[in-house]
Amino acid sequence: MKLTVFGATGGIGRELVRQALDAGHEVTAVVRDPARLDVAGGRLEVVRSGLADAEELRGAVRGRSAVLSGLGARSRKDAGVATRLTRTVIGAMEAEGVRRLLVVSAGPVGPAPADDGPLDRGVRALVSAVLKDVYADLREMEAELARSGTDWTSVRPPRLQDKPLTGRYRTVVGGFPPKGRFIARADVAHAMLSMIDAGETLKQGVGVAY
Repeated sequence: MKLTVFGATGGIGRELVRQALDAGHEVTAVVRDPARLDVAGGRLEVVRSGLADAEELRGAVRGRSAVLSGLGARSRKDAGVATRLTRTVIGAMEAEGVRRLLVVSAGPVGPAPADDGPLDRGVRALVSAVLKDVYADLREMEAELARSGTDWTSVRPPRLQDKPLTGRYRTVVGGFPPKGRFIARADVAHAMLSMIDAGETLKQGVGVAY
């Protein structure tokens, strides 16, 4: 497949590029600073962009099988960036007639498991309060997805870890795995790539966790 990855210098984005290349896909990585991308390969094209203009991005998504995005706030002061940048990506995709889009959101944006215990409910409430602006941004990003003409999937992980790929995790379409507290960025990327052709994830939020 021909894939485009936005946010390719972030933890999940870098893994998306690396794993997609390893799987034999052709990858276009859209980055602000190419020097920060430490992945290389003969099937990799690197495009530099500040993601301010949908028209500028049309060439980066033209003819692609899917677009994958690791865009999002890296801290609370960056809240708002996920919605703004995703809106630009959607604009470019719609202009080129590219439909498949997978993005990273967060577990607390979706529904909590009905059988979560007091500890998990308490942690979820605390994290949601501390990062309320970031999660508000992600909710608005998901609203932009729902209003778009794309075949989107929002992947919602819990706390992210920098650990090796395992390929072993749980997913729940429209919900979240009970007691799912952690997942490696590498496994989030693995899950996103595995969902590209998964029809049951279209226009759905998908919880993913160990």
